Amino acid sequence: MITVKYFATLRSLAGKDEDQFSMGSETTLVNLSHEISKTIPKIGEMILGKKVMVSVNLNVISLDAIIKDGDEIAILPPFSGGI
Repeated sequence: MITVKYFATLRSLAGKDEDQFSMGSETTLVNLSHEISKTIPKIGEMILGKKVMVSVNLNVISLDAIIKDGDEIAILPPFSGGI
């Protein structure tokens, strides 16, 4: 099972804090985004459009990254700020 956690405005968009997905022993972020799109199309589009930051087990990843059963995914909205 893969746990997906939504943060900040994405939590509001999803209407929940997290989801669980059964994707077999491993998959890619692209495949996971297609699964997310089935219930939350906007977030799936944002992942594929690279409009959000995605991390696996606290490491930022790219679309072709391999995600394994048991991983924790965090989806974070764009950040801005600075000095």
